[in-house]
Amino acid sequence: MAYVRACQLGDVTDATDPTDAGRTGSSTVTREGTSLAVVRPVRASPSTAMQSLRDTRRWADWSPTIGAVESDDRFVEEGTRGRVRVAGVWVSFTVTFVSGRRWEWQVAGVPATAHRVRGYATESDRCRVGIELPLVAAGYVPVCRRALGRFARLVEDE
Repeated sequence: MAYVRACQLGDVTDATDPTDAGRTGSSTVTREGTSLAVVRPVRASPSTAMQSLRDTRRWADWSPTIGAVESDDRFVEEGTRGRVRVAGVWVSFTVTFVSGRRWEWQVAGVPATAHRVRGYATESDRCRVGIELPLVAAGYVPVCRRALGRFARLVEDE
């Protein structure tokens, strides 16, 4: 279905596209195999951005879908467990993978999004923050865009 009606998602590019359309501050959506990546440039170092992405105490500040978080771990690592309040309902989560500047999780036992940070080769004070999701969840792209906009404002204001 052509990326589930790509025209409704905004700009969808091929992962091999060498241009960086997102350098202006808007997010881009890229197909990467069986996944989509919603990516936005952020004026923060890669380490600062990753630290904020991993901080469970800040998730509700930038995620439009998370109302609250409970976890014994403030910063996620592989195996971190807890629960998030989504639409007023508490659901469990488990972080299933952490490597470098990328982590994945399951929510209510279902694989959810992955989060990543990639630096620019020549700019240490900027990076690209991305949320990856399966193609079947393409309808969630607008939520990811909103989350990344909120995330960028949060870390850039620090």
